Amino acid sequence: MPELPEVETVKRELAALIADHPRIERFEFLRKDLRDPMPIRRLQALCGARILAITRRAKYLLIETEKGGILSHLGMTGTWRVAGPGEELLHDHIYLYLSSGLRLAFRDPRRFGIFETYDLRELNRSPRLKSLGVEPLSDEFSAEYLFKKLKTKKAPLKTALMDQKLVVGVGNIYASEALFRAGIKPQKRSDRITKEQAQRLVESIRSVLQESIDKGGSSISDFLGTQGSEGSYQDSHQVYDRKGEMCVICSTPIKHSVMAGRSTYWCPSCQT
Repeated sequence: MPELPEVETVKRELAALIADHPRIERFEFLRKDLRDPMPIRRLQALCGARILAITRRAKYLLIETEKGGILSHLGMTGTWRVAGPGEELLHDHIYLYLSSGLRLAFRDPRRFGIFETYDLRELNRSPRLKSLGVEPLSDEFSAEYLFKKLKTKKAPLKTALMDQKLVVGVGNIYASEALFRAGIKPQKRSDRITKEQAQRLVESIRSVLQESIDKGGSSISDFLGTQGSEGSYQDSHQVYDRKGEMCVICSTPIKHSVMAGRSTYWCPSCQT
């Protein structure tokens, strides 16, 4: 599933494509079987509107226009791409035609994505967004904030970090990678974290996410950028998906277990 770095990569690429603020000429809906029904009439009402900006909140892409907003979530296998004539693909759901001549395609083979409208004036009260936690790359995400929040939880630390009400966008890959970099075992109880560990963890989460963004995200299975390119951060993973391989620091074999239904990787020597 695309996590924050992958969604941020798509956001930046889409923002570059609409830098001259083109208008939405029309939508073409090829399939309507996403996770939730698409509000076709409300989307069609946006035709003719100029696109003002493309931003991100958590793992949601937000397309702001003169008439309202479009909220897009990639789900597990969703992608946005530039699709010229003859570049149609199986499982394409939506074509978005722009006045600049571009055709953008939203494709989602497993159909867990979201494509709907939102009111620009009530974005923070949107049912999708109102309960989300802080952004991990923002000033709000501090050691003090994290320490205070974790002290109220008894769940394993990795599970807590993936709680979108605490901090957004830290999914399975980056939780494992950040905990390794911070030297903290993923099974550690959240309420037993120290202030010093909270500081290390905030720094490691930020650095791991930023490095992944700089490398276009991690392309584990389905993720591609808008030009069809893969991210390369998977080549820098230090623990994720490296079960049995030697730790890059101490050469101890990397351990693997399943926590809250998700694969978890750690070094038993470097992480305490």
